Amino acid sequence: MSQKLRVGILGATGMVGQRFISLLENHPWFEVVTVAASPRSAGKTYEEAVGGRWKMDTPMPEAVKKLVVLNVNEVEKVAATVDFVFSAVDMTKDEIKAIEEAYAKTETPVVSNNSAHRWTPDVPMVVPEINPEHFKVIESQKKRLGTTRGFVAVKPNCSIQSYAPVLTAWKEFEPYEVVATTYQAISGAGKTFKDWPEMEGNIIPFIGGEEEKSEQEPLRLWGKVEDGVIKKAESPVITTQCIRVPVLNGHTAAVFVKFKKKPTKEQLIEKLVTFSGVPQELELPSAPKQFIQYLEEDNRPQVSLDVNYENGMGVSVGRLREDTVYDYKFVGLSHNTVRGAAGGAVLCAELLKAQGYIQAK
Repeated sequence: MSQKLRVGILGATGMVGQRFISLLENHPWFEVVTVAASPRSAGKTYEEAVGGRWKMDTPMPEAVKKLVVLNVNEVEKVAATVDFVFSAVDMTKDEIKAIEEAYAKTETPVVSNNSAHRWTPDVPMVVPEINPEHFKVIESQKKRLGTTRGFVAVKPNCSIQSYAPVLTAWKEFEPYEVVATTYQAISGAGKTFKDWPEMEGNIIPFIGGEEEKSEQEPLRLWGKVEDGVIKKAESPVITTQCIRVPVLNGHTAAVFVKFKKKPTKEQLIEKLVTFSGVPQELELPSAPKQFIQYLEEDNRPQVSLDVNYENGMGVSVGRLREDTVYDYKFVGLSHNTVRGAAGGAVLCAELLKAQGYIQAK
């Protein structure tokens, strides 16, 4: 008998669902036993349902090919087969909120990649190295839902992963004003160049909803749990522009920061490379050994060289230097569908298991 927890993937046929499946192949704690998707995919094998739309670099894992896709809307049926689920469904925000809470009410924890619940006051939105203490709010959420073990937890937007960890590492120097421009890969839109040929040799200076998320979500990460809800932090003030660029994987950010306390460049670099959190202490299976690396070369980080740092779970930083208007500026890079999406959710689930929130049914 396998001692692994039984996992379901909701929205298993889409790009993030595929990333979950590839990341969970041979996972030491979790085993994908159920794949669920829209009614049009239900009843087919996973291999048939995905067809020629497999978007990962690595082949589809043999273990999932013959799994029969269930209808994601048949909540009780799917929930009966698993200990918890990852959610990557493609629906409207209201539909996602409803279906994720419906799964939670079957006493099935939901770890979501979606944005629908990121501002639900009693739903934790967590980067495990930054704000693991926010998982405490789950107890309040369970009271609201009337559950004993079911809940929803989410991870934040992919766009903030290349600079929010950096600013967290520098917290003691009190950053109070931040300007960030993100250069975002097309996989963030669930696309490849085959699907989106007009992106080749092109940039699009607009990604719907992204700037608001990029400015506000870090403040929720840095907030506090009070009276059973998460109250967002008030500072730093962040303003962003988000641009789609012709890159497959990897979101890059060019960031300018003002500090109340004036650090040296050496102090800032030291804080980055020594920054770690609970995932590193617990040696969680997906945790990067070193969360943030600093690259001295003037032409780094580069997507082609650095996006897969720590299996895509680490953050790469370079070009840290003093600025004439702000105090310092830097460039950050993170893998948007690994750390920024499915991998970040897997790490959340590992921490939730380690802390006893996710257990076998």
